[in-house]
Amino acid sequence: MRTRRLSPGRIIAWIYLAVILVVTVFPFYWILRTALSDNYALLGNPSSLLPVDFTWGPFARVLGLASAEQSIAEGGSGATLDLGRYLVNSIVYATASTFLIVLFSLLAAYAFARLHWRGRDFVFSLFLAALMVPGILTLLPNFVLVRDLGLLNTFAGMILPYGLFSAFNIFFLRQFMLGLSAETEEAALIDGAGRVRILFGITIPMTSGPITTLSILGFIGMWNDYFWPLLVTTDESVQPLTLALAVFKQSSPQSQPDWAGLMAATLVAALPMLLLFMVFGRRIVNSIGFTGLK
Repeated sequence: MRTRRLSPGRIIAWIYLAVILVVTVFPFYWILRTALSDNYALLGNPSSLLPVDFTWGPFARVLGLASAEQSIAEGGSGATLDLGRYLVNSIVYATASTFLIVLFSLLAAYAFARLHWRGRDFVFSLFLAALMVPGILTLLPNFVLVRDLGLLNTFAGMILPYGLFSAFNIFFLRQFMLGLSAETEEAALIDGAGRVRILFGITIPMTSGPITTLSILGFIGMWNDYFWPLLVTTDESVQPLTLALAVFKQSSPQSQPDWAGLMAATLVAALPMLLLFMVFGRRIVNSIGFTGLK
């Protein structure tokens, strides 16, 4: 059996990958270590690499399973989160936003890739120009629009400004559609099929890979979104799980925040997305790489 020699370049590459892995994974480990520590004991030994006075108390506080006495005894504030309500809000916000973003991006990408109309390339260049505009510049105009429409503290106010247009998604899907075979569509047109039927019966099934990728990435992005919901909502009945972390931190009447509980809440909020990316991560990378070669 032939074995590969360990050249200096290969050794350096493995060392580099190991350093990148440690830098990437260590913050997650530190969050977990803090979440498994007693908040009072944590103050006495903040540099320990292992959980300080190991306990499941922070998770119990976040999930509402600990009494006020138990919470205060471990350095908590005695407050709990209505985790179920925030979780439902995040699911509604992320799911509806992702569905609208992918749907309208799909329709626009099909128009740019498969239809021929006057000024198509010029309009597409304007869409590409939108990729160069920092998102922070659109926050104030969108906020004023949502306020004037009376949509503050509503799911519609959170979803609509970013659910109707995504320049990156349009570009991503268009690049893939440009590589699709035109013979299938031409045969369908000869058989009398309309453009709508071709889109939903032929193009979408052939584009299921990129659509799935954009749906996953969009869902993760909306799930982790913080700043926009913070701007347009003050009512806990519509706030997503990301804002619950700030609510949990502010609920502590003590001078020292409940860092262990806050890290436990962070893990609970991030765990669904971590699992989702672990399951579909390879598919996402392959789809992006394949589309980029078009």
